[in-house]
Amino acid sequence: MADEAPAKLIQIGPKGGPKKDGFNLVTERVVAVNPALKQIEVELLAYDGKTVVLDVDDEAVEDLQRVKVGDGATIRVVEEGGRRIAKNLRVRAKDPNAERADAMLLDLKDSHWLNRKYAAEILGELKDARAVKPLVDALTDEVGDVRQRAYDSLIKIGGIAVPSLVPLLVSEEDEVRQSVTEIIRKIGKPAVEPLATALAEADDRLKTRVLKVLDRMGYKPKTKDASKSEVPRLT
Repeated sequence: MADEAPAKLIQIGPKGGPKKDGFNLVTERVVAVNPALKQIEVELLAYDGKTVVLDVDDEAVEDLQRVKVGDGATIRVVEEGGRRIAKNLRVRAKDPNAERADAMLLDLKDSHWLNRKYAAEILGELKDARAVKPLVDALTDEVGDVRQRAYDSLIKIGGIAVPSLVPLLVSEEDEVRQSVTEIIRKIGKPAVEPLATALAEADDRLKTRVLKVLDRMGYKPKTKDASKSEVPRLT
């Protein structure tokens, strides 16, 4: 792995040629850590996700042992004898909200309903877009309190949740269909554009439901020719 490093790393050299004091390599994700070989592999998002392998200096081995796969890191790289060596590794603090959302997304699948209930509530406060599909799924949870928290949280998340909710407007389950209708209505104005977009691709049954929801929200399609399939403007 170390023999290939110079060729793979040529693309990340500093502008203006080699620098005696090195340069900082900022990576969003550590791919692999090998303390035994004193090497680290990182993904370079600016280069279409290509990865590079760095040898780690003896003085930075202790830092290397604290790095975990998935971490973001800033690495001080120096050139010695034609090789690029990591002299210092610093893990960047993760967004605490993203970290909390990761934990809540796991808890939303927990076997204990209280954990699912709490997770559904917190995900609404965090408004993480990744929570939309899991929260939509939670609308059919076996526990009513979990369903209610998912309902409330989807309203808080708002317009970005609507495309995932629209297909359920024709659900065979009355409770699901009613819940989704009310969620969209309570989201209000941010739901209008996604609903209008859905009309363009909806079959007749879904189109009828979407139009009914829009009508109840006080919006009506404004088209010159009802036979045209273009997305209607809403008034």
